[in-house]
Amino acid sequence: MQVLQVQLEIRPDPAEVGRARRWARSRLAGSGVADDEPLAETLILLVSELVTNAVVHTGCPALLRLSFEGVSGPRSGAGGVAGGLVRLEVVDLSPCPPVPRHAEGDETNGRGLELVDGLADRWGWSTEGVGKRIWCELDRCPAPVPCGSGSSVAAPVVAAAVTAATAGTSSAYGGMAAYEAV
Repeated sequence: MQVLQVQLEIRPDPAEVGRARRWARSRLAGSGVADDEPLAETLILLVSELVTNAVVHTGCPALLRLSFEGVSGPRSGAGGVAGGLVRLEVVDLSPCPPVPRHAEGDETNGRGLELVDGLADRWGWSTEGVGKRIWCELDRCPAPVPCGSGSSVAAPVVAAAVTAATAGTSSAYGGMAAYEAV
């Protein structure tokens, strides 16, 4: 199983949100996620929400990590989209846990974690050293196999490798087996 892991250091500056979106979009091509896949836009929105939360609510530097698991290219087999898992993490040095809110009416804040909950297949958070790690995962489902071309059962996605790669770290910036520092 192929796992590509990349990370970007984030300063506590609102301009970093746009930089994080551009950086994440630039990493899609090498990960096997095509820019025109719906998953790409969802991923960029989730990056925007989680990085915004880190910048606005912590005032601390953070790391944005992306893991692309099981994706070896933008297409597989008979032209279908390859299966896999995309994991997004934001690790910061603030010990304050995330607090989901429900925005009312015309409020312009308070929808970030609701969006994450609605768009991600899974999400959560854990303590990380003196800070925390907020993560979400998106499944990249294989396209159906055309009729008459063999089995229509997709290979299962195994998320344990990402969990194992990030378990047991004590540093706020540790946890990935391989990464690209920017």
